[in-house]
Amino acid sequence: MSKTILIVEDERAIADSIAYALRTDGFTPLHVMLGEQALAAMRPGPGEAASLPALVVLDVGLPDMSGLETCRRLRQFSDVPVIFLTARSDEIDRIVGLEIGADDYVTKPFSPRELVARIRVILRRSGAAQAPRETGMTIAAGTAEPAPARFELRALEARVLFHGQSLALTRYEYLLLKTLLEHPGHVLSRAQLMERVWSGAPDTLDRTVDAHVKSLRAKLRAVDAHSDPIHTHRGLGYSLARA
Repeated sequence: MSKTILIVEDERAIADSIAYALRTDGFTPLHVMLGEQALAAMRPGPGEAASLPALVVLDVGLPDMSGLETCRRLRQFSDVPVIFLTARSDEIDRIVGLEIGADDYVTKPFSPRELVARIRVILRRSGAAQAPRETGMTIAAGTAEPAPARFELRALEARVLFHGQSLALTRYEYLLLKTLLEHPGHVLSRAQLMERVWSGAPDTLDRTVDAHVKSLRAKLRAVDAHSDPIHTHRGLGYSLARA
């Protein structure tokens, strides 16, 4: 079945070129021009969850609200992958977008065919996150160790429980925490985390790791205000405390 891709773009010429590239590659494009329309399109009605768009291509500069605000509101009820389109290439814009849950960032002007290739990569990763392998991976010094007791990694469900409470994680937050849980006490560099979590996204900045660690810490503290199990090793990387 063809996957639907939601295009949120107020410049019709850009939206038409994206839609054409999507149709050529076997996707079904759905175009809206406003952030509010995008949010409405992503809210499932009775029995509609399976027919929702599989990914959102979201322009940062929309007439009614910014793409950043649209994504922030979308993340309150959906983990659908989001690719930002922007006329700006400032690093701070990219970091803010990634902090609030975007999966990728494309700067205008861009190749619609390259955008579709990125969409395919993200959808492949999305499928892997929803049906991951069971834990028990081999690591450098031997077999993978069990996760610390306060965490429960349910890999087949692609979710993590912290002190018995299920965490509302974005795709990359889940994959990042899963990687740390599978290597308790091990210091993993940004490069190692980028390779394991953001494989297939060569343009992603290493600052993305820092942004996602920050958001993970906030969600862990929301469950236990005195807990900070993710340790920063300056100049080295991050680790998850064993106990």
